[in-house]
Amino acid sequence: MEDMKSSVTTSGGTDGDAVEARFNALCKNGLSMDEKACSNATKLFKETKHLLTSNVSAIGSGTLEEAERFWFSFVLYSLKRLSEKVGENTQHESDESGFSLCQILRATKLNIVDFFKELPQFLVKAGPVLRNMYGEEWKTRLEATEMQANFVLLSLLSKSYKRAFWELFLTSDANIEKQQNATSSPDYVSECHRFGWLLFLALRVHAFSRFKDLVTCANGFVSILAILIMHVPVSFRNFKINDSPHFVKKGDKGVVDLLASLCNMYDASEDDLRKTMEMANKLIEDILKKKPCPAAKCKTETLENIDTDSLIYFEGLMEEQSLSSSLKILEKDYDDAICNKGDLDERVFVNDEDSLLGLGSLSGGAMNVTGIKRKLDSVASPSKSISSPLSPQRPSASHANGVLGPPNAKMAATPVSTAMTTAKWLRSVICPLPSKPSAELQRFLSSCDKDVTNDVIYRVHIILEAIFPRNQECSVTGSLQSVNLMDNIWMEQRRLEALKLYYRVLEAMCTAEAQILHAPNLTSLLTNERFHRCMLACSAELVLATHKTATMLFPTVLDRTGITAFDLSKVIESFIRHEESLPRELRRHLNSLEERLLESMVWDKGSSMYNSLIVAKPALSAEINRLGLLAEPMPPLDAIATHINFSGGTPPVPSLQKHETSTGNAGSSILGQNGDVRSPMRPCTELRSVLVERNAFTSPVKDRLLALSNLKKAPLQSAFASPTRPNPGGGGETCAETGINIFFSKINKLAAVRINGMVERLQLSQQIRESVYSLFQKILNQRTSLFFNRHIDQIILCCFYVVAKISQLRLTFKEIICNYRKQPQCKPQVFQSVFVDRSSARRYGRTGQDNVDIIVFYNEIFVPSIKPLLGELASAGTTTRTSRVAEANNSNDGTCPGSPRVSPFPSLPDMSPKKVSATHNVYVSPLRTSKMDALISHSSRSYYACVGESTRAYQSPSKDLTAINNHLNGYSSPLPGGRKVRGALNFDDVDVGLVSDSMVANSLYLQNGSCASSSGAPLKSEQPES
Repeated sequence: MEDMKSSVTTSGGTDGDAVEARFNALCKNGLSMDEKACSNATKLFKETKHLLTSNVSAIGSGTLEEAERFWFSFVLYSLKRLSEKVGENTQHESDESGFSLCQILRATKLNIVDFFKELPQFLVKAGPVLRNMYGEEWKTRLEATEMQANFVLLSLLSKSYKRAFWELFLTSDANIEKQQNATSSPDYVSECHRFGWLLFLALRVHAFSRFKDLVTCANGFVSILAILIMHVPVSFRNFKINDSPHFVKKGDKGVVDLLASLCNMYDASEDDLRKTMEMANKLIEDILKKKPCPAAKCKTETLENIDTDSLIYFEGLMEEQSLSSSLKILEKDYDDAICNKGDLDERVFVNDEDSLLGLGSLSGGAMNVTGIKRKLDSVASPSKSISSPLSPQRPSASHANGVLGPPNAKMAATPVSTAMTTAKWLRSVICPLPSKPSAELQRFLSSCDKDVTNDVIYRVHIILEAIFPRNQECSVTGSLQSVNLMDNIWMEQRRLEALKLYYRVLEAMCTAEAQILHAPNLTSLLTNERFHRCMLACSAELVLATHKTATMLFPTVLDRTGITAFDLSKVIESFIRHEESLPRELRRHLNSLEERLLESMVWDKGSSMYNSLIVAKPALSAEINRLGLLAEPMPPLDAIATHINFSGGTPPVPSLQKHETSTGNAGSSILGQNGDVRSPMRPCTELRSVLVERNAFTSPVKDRLLALSNLKKAPLQSAFASPTRPNPGGGGETCAETGINIFFSKINKLAAVRINGMVERLQLSQQIRESVYSLFQKILNQRTSLFFNRHIDQIILCCFYVVAKISQLRLTFKEIICNYRKQPQCKPQVFQSVFVDRSSARRYGRTGQDNVDIIVFYNEIFVPSIKPLLGELASAGTTTRTSRVAEANNSNDGTCPGSPRVSPFPSLPDMSPKKVSATHNVYVSPLRTSKMDALISHSSRSYYACVGESTRAYQSPSKDLTAINNHLNGYSSPLPGGRKVRGALNFDDVDVGLVSDSMVANSLYLQNGSCASSSGAPLKSEQPES
């Protein structure tokens, strides 16, 4: 292992000058950078060159040539984003390095998806260098996560826009001849499509500002559709507006209310859409210099049968000559807007640049954007129909009578439509609520030892102001003033939604808590500052998740409220349980957050979990203090109020020193350089995939994965009590011990789900599953320090390998990792970057803290630590050969008294979809009755057997299945209706078109953008201690 690493480093080192020469050639020739910009780029490259040579096999496909191209793009992207915001001469810096991300990717021959998939590895390795060169806040200023989120958001919106445009304007069979006889250019429709997208981008640049959330942007593209419907000639329409099932809303005059109908189609807010229309009309007037005219005064064919009240029409807007000049003006406007910013050029989504978007097969086996789109589209939701992931996303070839689709057809579900449906819940259920505590909630607040109503109201406004701050920037230009105003309006709306949701759920929680305690006095809970901040953070996160922002991504709410991941994990389950109307997508989002918190964030430095663990397991205190893991005290409310200038006095202070420190932890300032209130959390070293973070369209089992209903339901107030306080529930435990036991139970449950998934994927026996799970529990209880600063999947993967060694299975680490890559939660950082601390022992001639690959961690840390636990595992399982395990080092935590006994593998909910055969690609998933009609057409219903439904009257399920089998096998008996089968399906013919396992797996699970398949980068050859 070590020999191979050194050889790579040596070979890279001997070619170092040539690599640097190629980088310089790229800067000068590929990007036309001037001398100063090239010098800065070369400086950063030299500082990180040694990291490239030592990590070649972990980047892309593992070849030096591809690793170089990735590394070049990472260095240039970092230079562009970080240098443009440093110093006073910001504009001057930007002008010297005037290249965008798209230009970088074209020069390095990479696509956007691959770039963001591999970027986290660079940031982990080069983080110290970037910190030294650009300061502590380099990651915030880099905005890599936001850029990735913006790409995902735009890819979803562009496909929704294309689908809607195709349905409205692309030619159908009935209209082809009509359009061929028209005088317009054959490219007119495509130019209209491009015009709509560029006008939408102008809206994003000039009106939506930096809070480009999915819902606001969806309102934007709906407003663009309305403008196109009003101005594109009727001959290019694919529908008849007075005879369409989609335009069903009528105005007072009995004609179509266009905006109301579009809102009905897309679950948009009519008020928001009208405001967006006003902004779009203003842009057309200001940028394109078109004269607005009240539509009611215009007599044109495109406005027939449309209620023209309050609509604006622009004469000649979509005429062919005018359209060409408008396109050039919009192109120039967008160029000026993004010039020198280094942002993603969002025109690529309408340019069909497949090579840049990554629509082809991506390296590392990652799915393409189109695949992501199909998988997101097929995610179930209470209000949407299912479309096959294999069906093309385009309208049917013809529409009877020019009508869009069948009269009763439901629109296919997409991530955009799901977001709009969820936003409708927020708009219709939460927004009508009062913006103050209800009478029932006030009763609980006033029943405390002291009336805390005013305290609660004061805290709510301060914390929500910190999460959704006002934009206090001043501008001399009207455009930017308008943008800042839009920001503040958006923030105010989100604050109000979060406030109302908080009061609603708090009331439900108080009611439940009073029933548990049999008393209305909830002083302990309602005076707990940490509890209220967790509730506010959860409410704000749900509001952000509903709107799907590209900028305020999790864990922003933790940073701005001063709480930790462990704090938030205490309220998620209760929050879900006490808000019954919560849409499924938001439940899934909270469950995915809880999973993310449990898998790694609660184990990071600065987690308040360690403050409880040090009380529950005193034997770990020395290691916790040595590593400086304890959380700092939560910043007081007054400090946050002073920072955000809540009282409206003097301007906000640029920085605020921490007011108190915690023993054993090197503290940091409460405020970051960007002015955010810092939580007592660890510095995040991991760039999470936004496909999981914000969109949360994950495996259908998500919303049941962490259903821990079997856990003991303790009063909520005990979860937030002082760790050393006796548990009010009795049993002689402290609150810390109770909390840690519940936390460990959740960890074990999550581990069981992931172990089970790996066992099924690797086709291992149930005995291996029991052994891996048993070892994991022992490590959690007796070697807890192995989890510190690490991801639980790192421990699980090592458990699989050591159990395989003991059981003498022919299972290599490479096979384990290759199969782990296919898991829905996979992130390459898990096995490529594992934290190790060698300061307590000198091994392999190295000291200090570092991030290594999982094989080095296994050899150096894992095996020496857990070898004393393997005796019981070996005696309980098959015969062992402990010599196959690395030599032990006696450094371990020691068994902690009172550790719970190892429990057998728990019963898990049935995974859906579930593979029912190890040898055949057959999957079973329950089908809701509400989805049956949408999924199964009348003509194909006889091919399916649905629970509770017979293919014929009064038949048993076995007879139904027999009839279907006979039908598929080509037997002569006709099916109901007298139809005969066309022919038998040949299951032995490889060309018959059967869906492969990989296709099904990719359709069932949304892998995040950084996950690769087994065909990805080759692992370093390893047989640790074989």
